[in-house]
Amino acid sequence: MTTTGPTNGKLIIHGGTPFDQEAIDRYVTLAGGPSANFVYIPTALADNQIQVINGATFQLNGFPPGTVFPPATVLHTRDRAEADSESFVEPIKNATGVFIGGGRQPRLADSYLNTRTHHELQNLLDRGGVIAGSSAGAMIMSDFLVRGDGRPPDLDNTIMIGDHTEGFGFVKNIAFDVHLNQNRDTDLVEVLNVQPQLLGIGIDEVTAIQVHGDEFEVIGPGRVLIRDGATAVQTLTAGDRFNMRKRTRI
Repeated sequence: MTTTGPTNGKLIIHGGTPFDQEAIDRYVTLAGGPSANFVYIPTALADNQIQVINGATFQLNGFPPGTVFPPATVLHTRDRAEADSESFVEPIKNATGVFIGGGRQPRLADSYLNTRTHHELQNLLDRGGVIAGSSAGAMIMSDFLVRGDGRPPDLDNTIMIGDHTEGFGFVKNIAFDVHLNQNRDTDLVEVLNVQPQLLGIGIDEVTAIQVHGDEFEVIGPGRVLIRDGATAVQTLTAGDRFNMRKRTRI
């Protein structure tokens, strides 16, 4: 199975804490500028962390003072039937940019995986839009979901292969890990020992990759660690580019 991303659209896959201004600016530009139609999905957060206020939710959820995000329609539900409804997905149909925030990725899978919402996110990419995600919002974009244990009460993110292992699949044959600089350099080895066909990509905080087709570019000050199998490792930094199909640095 080949590792590849969206043919028409683009992804910003961010290592978390926080989604910094450089990555935001890249996301806004790719979506068509500050006046484009944006959607924010905060569903990875716990209920008591979500305040659904259009355009202000970003600041409420821990972005640094002075962070400039464009106004966005907030889209959130825990009800899969609602997530599968025409009325709920209407904002995505009109959007050119969607941002999926951090928290715990099983909440995203439980609400949206294989629903009309998931389908419309894929349609957005197919028509050339951009989806950005940070932390849980980044990991959910892979087809193999790591740290996806959804058992209460804590949704333990130290379990690498949990009870949720299917992501949205916007990048095929891959597993993303985030917060790499929090002593997580070797955590993907556990996954690749079980799923050796996957390309493993770990991303430092305040660092991202921009994915289009077979390739990605590194954005930000940190590292991106590539694992092709459990032992072959490459380290990339800002401006480096990588071909996922060939599994080689460009």
